[in-house]
Formats: sequence, C-alpha cells, structure tokens
Amino acid sequence: MYDNPVISGFHPDPSVCRVGDDYYLVCSSFEYFPGLPLFHSKDLVHWEQIGNVLDRPGQLPLPVPGAKASGGLYAPTIRHHDGRYWVINTNIDGGGNFVVSARRPEGPWRDPVWIDLPGIDPDLAWEEDGTCWCAFSGPEGGINMARIDPVEGTVLEQPFVTWSGSGLKYPEAPHLYRIGDWWYLLIAEGGTERGHSVSVARSRSPRGPWQGAPSNPLLSHSGTPRPIQNTGHADLVEAPDGSWWMVLLGVRPRGFTPDVHVLGRETFLTPVEWDADGWPLLPAHELGPIPISDTTHRLRHSHDDIVLRQINEN
Repeated sequence: MYDNPVISGFHPDPSVCRVGDDYYLVCSSFEYFPGLPLFHSKDLVHWEQIGNVLDRPGQLPLPVPGAKASGGLYAPTIRHHDGRYWVINTNIDGGGNFVVSARRPEGPWRDPVWIDLPGIDPDLAWEEDGTCWCAFSGPEGGINMARIDPVEGTVLEQPFVTWSGSGLKYPEAPHLYRIGDWWYLLIAEGGTERGHSVSVARSRSPRGPWQGAPSNPLLSHSGTPRPIQNTGHADLVEAPDGSWWMVLLGVRPRGFTPDVHVLGRETFLTPVEWDADGWPLLPAHELGPIPISDTTHRLRHSHDDIVLRQINEN
C-alpha cells in the first residue's frame, strides 16, 4: 500500500515532471515567502523538499506590508526542456505571468522573465521543432493558447481561445502534452470547491480542433460521500517503466455540514490507465491507501533499492 496524500497539508495545485529516474514537483504558495516549494522523489510516493523556486526577495514582488490572503502565486507548472528546468507561474499581486529557469532543480533559479499575457494558471509545452506553447486560463473564461519565447518572455502569437471543458464553470489549470500522435489538454473545471473536476481533450495539433473525452469528467468526487473531496488541478507524468500517473489536489473534510478542511488542499497521487481508443482512465477508488499493483510494486522497489544503495555507500 501507499498512503494518500503523498504530500500532506497545504500543498495545492501540484505540477510534476520527470528527468531520468528523478521526479520534481512544485505547488502554489500564494502570499508566502519563500515561494513555490520544490520537492524531489524517486518513486512519486516519498517526497523531500529540496528548496523553493523563488527564494530571493527580488524574485517575488509582493505588496507591502503584505499580499492579501490567497493572493500572490497561483498554480505553477514545472517542465524540463533543452537541458533546463522551467517553471511558469502567475503573481496576481505583482506583475502577472512569468517564467524562471535553472540548470539544476536546486537552483539558483533566474530572476523572473515577465510575459505580457493575461489570465492565470499558465503552462509550457514544446513541439519537436522548439515551438513553445503557453496554455492558460483566460480573463474572459475558457482556456487560451499562445506561442511564446520563454527565454525572452516575448509573445510570438497572440492568444486564441481553445477547448474549455465539458461545460462546467471556471475551466482552468491547463496542461498540454504530446503523447504518441496526439496532443492532450488536461484541465480543471467546476470550481475549486466540491465541484472540482478533471477533464481531458485531444487534438492532432496544439491549435485544435479539440475533442473532449467521452467519459469527461475524467475525475470528480462531486456529490459523493467519498472521504476525499474537491479533487482537481491535475498533472500527468510517465514513469520510466512506461506507466502513467497523476498528481492532483484534494481535501479531507471533517465535521458536520458544511464540512471543513483545516489542513488545506493537499497533493494526492493516482495511477492512470489508457483505454483501447487512447483515452486516459482512472481506476475507481477513493484516493485513500492504494493497493499495490505491479506498477506501484515496481515503484516501491525502485525506492527501496535506492535506499539500500545509499546505506551500502555509507
């Protein structure tokens, strides 16, 4: 078994990437400094914080004497491309959307490069020819897409509206992936409360047209008695063995109606399968302790092997 949440207590909006056998994950930090806690794992289950992406005051302009509650930094995305680690993010209290990068995940991370794009929850994805796309939640609602230069922060093609979900409110938190012959667009919708959900669409091109999955929403605990609620804001990652995983936020409500979640929004992990038509599927479970499958067994043994090697080396 492995226990959920894999990162407990106020670690919302997780985004993850893999480089070789290593996984890196960032979360929102809102009005707090240092910003954007950065975690490392070898197995997606055991995480250790190795620093913060924004650890210098000059990287994180916030109002004085302080940002409002739930202001500051929203919904980062972390990716690895062309030998660098990239994090794109929104500072709603000081400059809008920006990109930072580093050669090593431990840093140092460069100062923000600001991008003249509206909206929140930006994402980065690259085509094989180096074209960089930024998907984000637009100011008028819906998911927008723009071509950018993440090094200079230049907008190369003005944003246009793309797929905006299955019809639930507040489509946001887009993540764009090239998997096989398809581009997949994973988003959150339904609001960040009990209606929070995950939906997915695909296209042959980042420009669309997009086709929503017939089983959307891909994940939602809305209207259920499940112990984990507000499930959404997800990101996908492929393990070295070819298995796929999803990190997402959720809460553990307690008490009488309306239930409260004093630990905030936490980071959960779930395996992902693919159906015969090429759509991602999630196993039916409550995001509690997950039984060991062949894949999680391999992940756990990979972690154990690493620990044993470290013991032997010492």
